[in-house]
Amino acid sequence: MTVAMTPLRALVVDDETLARSRMRTLLGDCRNPEVQVVTEAANAVQAMDQLQRQVFDLVLLDIHMPGTDGLALAQSLRALPQPPAIIFVTAHAEHAVQAFELEAVDYLTKPVRLERLQASLQKVERFVQLRRGLEADSATDEFLLIQDRNRTERVPLHQVVYFKAELKYITVRTLERSFILDGSLGELEDKYGVSFVRIHRNALVARRAIRALEKHYDPVEGDGWAARLHGVEELLAVSRRQLASVRDILAH
Repeated sequence: MTVAMTPLRALVVDDETLARSRMRTLLGDCRNPEVQVVTEAANAVQAMDQLQRQVFDLVLLDIHMPGTDGLALAQSLRALPQPPAIIFVTAHAEHAVQAFELEAVDYLTKPVRLERLQASLQKVERFVQLRRGLEADSATDEFLLIQDRNRTERVPLHQVVYFKAELKYITVRTLERSFILDGSLGELEDKYGVSFVRIHRNALVARRAIRALEKHYDPVEGDGWAARLHGVEELLAVSRRQLASVRDILAH
């Protein structure tokens, strides 16, 4: 389901006044998507105070700040009911690995170029689109009936991140847990092909959940590609014949 986007609500966190001012100017020049800088913070304490008062789509976050640094703040944000997307903006390139371990959407080094910032914001837009799409889809009645031990459970389709064929069953993965389902991927693809895309002979993935395409080595298939999905650590292999479809989804 496509959800109309409103301007991204942003919080700019940096201990340097000039850096915050420059970021405001850059964000004001962005049009696709548009960004509304709701407020600023000069340190982690001010930032957390704002984040506990209102919901933001995006935090543009410096790393080296007095007191709690940006990496520690980002770790704390993951516990919020609606954690914002995070773009780190820093003069130091050496923290990129830690930043992506915290599921940052992007990592920008100062001075930030408008074109690079614009590309990052488009990643955030997809992140927010996914979250708003989940909220909108929750109003539908579509769900899966899954036999879980001695009971039958209803799993809303909008919560499903992927279906993966195992030996004699299908794993149904949501953000919170996994379920086992009888059936075939072919049947699921025929029924839910509008919302899900086949990325491999053994995997059907929610289109809205695809976050990135990465080089990947598989012990069986060798060098190839894998899809990184929103909210799950597991990478799913992408077959060569499905690469174009996944790239097209990421581009839109």
